[in-house]
Amino acid sequence: MTQTPFTPSIISRPTYAQLQSNGGSPSVLLAEGAGAAALLDLFARDASVLDRGQIFFVTAGSDLGPKLRGAGARAFHQGDSYSDIQVQFQTALNAAPMGTSVYLAGGEGVIGQATSDALAAGIEHDAIQAEHRGSIARRMQCVHCKGITENVTTDPFTCSNCGLTLFVRDHYSRRLGAFQGVCVDAETPGVIPEQQEIQL
Repeated sequence: MTQTPFTPSIISRPTYAQLQSNGGSPSVLLAEGAGAAALLDLFARDASVLDRGQIFFVTAGSDLGPKLRGAGARAFHQGDSYSDIQVQFQTALNAAPMGTSVYLAGGEGVIGQATSDALAAGIEHDAIQAEHRGSIARRMQCVHCKGITENVTTDPFTCSNCGLTLFVRDHYSRRLGAFQGVCVDAETPGVIPEQQEIQL
């Protein structure tokens, strides 16, 4: 699957481009599912990115794990979900020396969580690159109860924490790694628009 083309939106919404090598600088690389192909494409363009690199892979149904493992990175970690490898990923980020590059590829939910973890570890935003490949499902925060709902694919959607029906907004919080959802029928209780699939 190639990079996902998103339509222009508001300034806070993340934008994605093809991953670009920063050469042999220390690197922390994370891929989810189809994002593995983005890392393999990066390695094909410049294998030196692997010299001081650690790869973290969230399988998400992808069979590219063996190829990533065999790419030649200094370390390789794999899990079925982001939470499976999150502690190891955070440990790598916290131990990362100055000048470390962070490469992320996959769906918006994992990219957002990994970006949030990288920023919390003190990695500069300019040192983080992300390429979207895979699901367009969003990680949403309810602005009313602050609960997080993962893998939102419809608009409106129901908050998994408080049960409000929320409108999917393009407003994005880097700190939380999540888009924001607001109550769709706050002024007209019970008047809820027809649910539809989220558009790119």
